[in-house]
Amino acid sequence: MADLQTRRYVISGRVQGVGFRWFVEREAARIGVTGWVRNREDSEVEVMATGTRGQHSALRASLQEGPRASRVDHVSESAAPLLQAPSFRIEGVW
Repeated sequence: MADLQTRRYVISGRVQGVGFRWFVEREAARIGVTGWVRNREDSEVEVMATGTRGQHSALRASLQEGPRASRVDHVSESAAPLLQAPSFRIEGVW
């Protein structure tokens, strides 16, 4: 689809050890985006997601909120090369 885009999100705060990756996987499935989520060595969480503008808007809102045990301090967002993934998955760390 011509309106698909891939965005890279990096989330900082208390986002490791609180179920954040599983939360993102569930939200991505609900929203309908594909891609992956992983922990980073610097204690942040990184997300690569492909979807429409509206899907990215919904995903970003979910990332800003996070799961109950988390604390999201900042979400950075940038364009990324188109990632064609069949689904959304949790990847290994860094």
